[in-house]
Amino acid sequence: MLIFNLFTNPWEFLSFIIALLAALTIHEFSHAWTANFFGDPTAKNHGRLTLNPIAHLDPLGTIFLLLAGFGWGKPVPIDPNNFKNPKLDNITVSLAGPISNLILAIFLGLIYRFFNLPLLLEQFFALMIFFNLVLMIFNLLPIPPLDGSKILSLFMNEETFYFLQQTGITLLFVILIFSSFFFPVIPNLISKAVSFFFMVITGKPIIL
Repeated sequence: MLIFNLFTNPWEFLSFIIALLAALTIHEFSHAWTANFFGDPTAKNHGRLTLNPIAHLDPLGTIFLLLAGFGWGKPVPIDPNNFKNPKLDNITVSLAGPISNLILAIFLGLIYRFFNLPLLLEQFFALMIFFNLVLMIFNLLPIPPLDGSKILSLFMNEETFYFLQQTGITLLFVILIFSSFFFPVIPNLISKAVSFFFMVITGKPIIL
């Protein structure tokens, strides 16, 4: 989807890296902040209540984001036993990441839509909006251990849900590899959803 010649244009390369790190950092920081707000200091104690992007990078998730156009950050450690309402608060914490990406995408999208930005700044804003939408949509997929999978806890017992969460990363990896190279349902779904939200927010098609 991205057609920048990143390695021959320093500004495009820098914009790409900053936009990627900012979207990932906001997403994971929001998980940590919300968990701490609801009474679980686990993420804070592990140094995740920070806007330092290095603390939130997941090697595999970053590689997927760079090469496939979708990915994830390092999962924020959470102990639901510290919540007053463990099941509901855990879902809220999980949704905080995607919601933060949506809020940032809308904020930047309104500026992108209604202000005459210099070309380089417009390009940077488009990247920021793009990555925030990708992280929002991808992480809402109901596949463990993505954020959207926490909704499944409402429909199954704790043992089954725990098993899914523990084995989910292997399942997710298999699904992503299969869909990326053989049957690209997920990449196509994410691409169409991102294009739709980008158009709704900015009033313009994605041109990256």
